[in-house]
Amino acid sequence: MSTRIAFLKGHGTENDFVIVPDPENAIDLPPAAVAALCDRRAGIGGDGLLHVVRSAAHPEAEGMAAEAEWFMDYRNGDGSVAEMCGNGVRVFARYLQRAGHVTEGDLAVATRGGVKTVHIAKDGDVTVGMGRAVLPEGDVTVSVGERSWPARNVNMGNPHAVAFVDDLSHAGDLLSPPPFSPAAAYPDGVNVEFVVDRGPGRVALRVHERGSGETRSCGTGACAVAVAAARRDGADPTATGAPATYTVDVPGGTLVITERPDGEIEMTGPAVIVAEGEIDADWLETATSA
Repeated sequence: MSTRIAFLKGHGTENDFVIVPDPENAIDLPPAAVAALCDRRAGIGGDGLLHVVRSAAHPEAEGMAAEAEWFMDYRNGDGSVAEMCGNGVRVFARYLQRAGHVTEGDLAVATRGGVKTVHIAKDGDVTVGMGRAVLPEGDVTVSVGERSWPARNVNMGNPHAVAFVDDLSHAGDLLSPPPFSPAAAYPDGVNVEFVVDRGPGRVALRVHERGSGETRSCGTGACAVAVAAARRDGADPTATGAPATYTVDVPGGTLVITERPDGEIEMTGPAVIVAEGEIDADWLETATSA
């Protein structure tokens, strides 16, 4: 490991990330190192970490290298591995643009949730093809304190439980994962979204992301919420042939989610790089071993 490691800091609707460029997959980032970097007081701070690797250089992505040159090796803030992060993909694409690897227009990004199509617009917004939602059968319930709600089980490459509530304050502090049942519905944990209506085609959410706690935004969560809201409202684009679009307000901004008649879901929103610098490798080694 070199004495210093390059990093950047970015966010998408205030869902923020430490970005570590590592094209040849040469930097060892065990869970403790990721958690140290994402620590908001003792580290750089972030909801998660975007490890930027060429697909051909990573054993989990080499099979996608023919479709996508770059792999988003995403980690949650506690160091655990995650399948996908919608806001993270937008920020990942913005980094690739800033570094000169891509330009405005279309590109593909490999993730553990599959290859995602991305469009970088001239106005600065980034649209990500998030794939299709899977709606597993079975009833799910989530709880906060003495309140419980039925939740829609939606999988966007990662698992979500979407609960419609009367007031977002009913979600509590979201410091710990909201209990859910049955346990078999989410054997690896779940992201939980609490949702209120803001008007026709518009909703607002708060979210507990597994491994990160409450975050200011969750891209896959916004997609899951839009799909759940559409089904609740009687809209299924694959059945009607008409797209369904929802504006989703998150604590950190606004995302626009469209489910197309072919079932594909597109998410559009901002992506910002705010800083870049160097990580001291000695500090990282000390923080990791502490």
